[in-house]
This record gives sequence, C-alpha cells and structure tokens, in this order.
Amino acid sequence: MFQDTWQGRLDGEEPLFHRIFQRVKEEHNYDNIKADDFVLHGFAVDEGVRRNKGRQGAKDAPDVIRKNMANFPVIRPDFSLLDFGNITCEDGDLESTQNSLAKNVSKVLLKGGKSLVLGGGHEVTYAHYLGVKTAFPEQKIGIINIDAHFDNRQPEKGIGASSGTGFWQIAQEGQINSLHIGIQRNSNTLKLFDTAHQYGMKYILADELFFENLPSIYQRIDELMETVDFVYLTICMDVFNASIAPGVSASAYNGIFADTPFMHFYRHILKSKKLIALDAAEVNPSLDIQDRTARLAACLVNEWFMIGG
Repeated sequence: MFQDTWQGRLDGEEPLFHRIFQRVKEEHNYDNIKADDFVLHGFAVDEGVRRNKGRQGAKDAPDVIRKNMANFPVIRPDFSLLDFGNITCEDGDLESTQNSLAKNVSKVLLKGGKSLVLGGGHEVTYAHYLGVKTAFPEQKIGIINIDAHFDNRQPEKGIGASSGTGFWQIAQEGQINSLHIGIQRNSNTLKLFDTAHQYGMKYILADELFFENLPSIYQRIDELMETVDFVYLTICMDVFNASIAPGVSASAYNGIFADTPFMHFYRHILKSKKLIALDAAEVNPSLDIQDRTARLAACLVNEWFMIGG
C-alpha cells in the first residue's frame, strides 16, 4: 500500500531532481526519528463526525492526501519525511483511538521530530493536542485553529466526544491558549461564542480576513506565540469556500479562499520555530470534486515542508 500511495514523476535520482515520494520512508520504529524529521500519521477516523451528525467519509482522506502530496518537488536539501501509516478506529471506540494517536505523537516530539497528522475528522484535534501535552506537560502549548467552527461543544450524554468537542475537552484539562481564525457567525450558536469567551478562546472572524487587516492579524498571531513555548496548528478544511473545498463534512458557501490574505498569515505561522505539530482535518473524498479539497490540503502541508525546518 505504501508504494501504491507514494508515486510521482521520476525525473532523476540526484537530489536536485527529487520529489517528495523519493524522500518519504515507511517507518515503524520511533527510535529511528531524528531531530527535525517530519513524521506523518494518518488519522483514518470519522467516528467523531458520525457522532456530530456530519457527512461521513473523512476516514478515507489520509491516503488520498498522501497521493496529492507525492509529486511536489523537494525544496529543502535536508528534507526528511517518515510515514508511520494510518491509525483506524475499531468498533466505534473513538476515545481509545485518540489515545493511541496521542501516545505516538508524544514519541515523535520527544525525539525532536515534527508531528504531521492527516485526518480524518476534526476529532483529531483533541488527540493531537494530548500528544503534544503528554510530551511537554510543564510547557505552555498554544493552539492555532483555522476553522469556521469553535468545536467547543460540550459532549452529549450517551454520545461522548465528537468532531465538535475538541476544544471543550482541552479546556477541561486547564487553561487553554488558543486563537481561532476564520470563525463564521452563521456556523456557531451564541452558546458556542459564550463558551469561547468563558474559556478565553481568542478568535478572528472570517469577515476580518481581508488584506488591509493583515497587520492586526499578524499582531493577534504574534501575541499568542509570544506567550507560549510550543505551537500546534490545526486546519479544518471546511473553513474554505465550497468552490475550492467541496469535499468536506460541512461545506461553506461563504468560506475563505486560499489566496491573499490567507497565504500571508498562514506562512507567517509556519515560519515560527515554536511550531512543532500540524494537522489537516475534515477532507471527505467521497464528496470531493477532482480531488480539489485533498489537493488543497496537500498544498498547505507542503508549505510547511518548504518553510519549516
């Protein structure tokens, strides 16, 4: 399966010709991780989406995103990507699956690697954060959530955690240090805004994302980064307009576009040396058109490969 997924145009074997598929290595031993390696886990799970009454199919996204990543050219000569395969959810046991990912992410970070997770539903947020916090329990972790939704809903009785409860779960474990970018007024109830205010979750509305406002956006991002030790970035693909990201669990006709000012502040985040973990969630291949959403997710990940390090 690894060889079937990681394929691309072979221009030559010399490093100057390399594309990502020539640099990625299938790995199973966490002891082989070196400092600054990018380390990939697929979170092939959408049990949280099912519980949240979303459109299922995100569990099939990790391999589709991999295929769309494979042919990008390698820009950094020291680039290294280790792929530890997919984590799946057996028998609907989301909580055990989240704990499994957290444990693996912790191993990655303690080895000095950079954690990359391809979702899957946005229930990946709690798992990925838990992995960062497990690795660095005494450090202050900042979270940047690029999303139309706060995902701070309290779990329903008898249902449990879902793709919409991640930030509520994080807040129960202590002070939350988060900045949510792209929040839509028509995608969050007043209760969710109130919960965000109660927990001190900072946010920038989608309506505020325009070029002339970039200085303020940079300032808000920098204010978070200056007060934390490490940064975890999570991208929910439903933040983007349905025309460029049709394959998501909850599409947005008025979502943002991946151009100016988005790429400006996105790259600003990626340049931070404090950024140690990133994931892309909610790609749903069964609803996608010509892999537009998966390709966009792959491009956003590739930006980290080019800028981070």
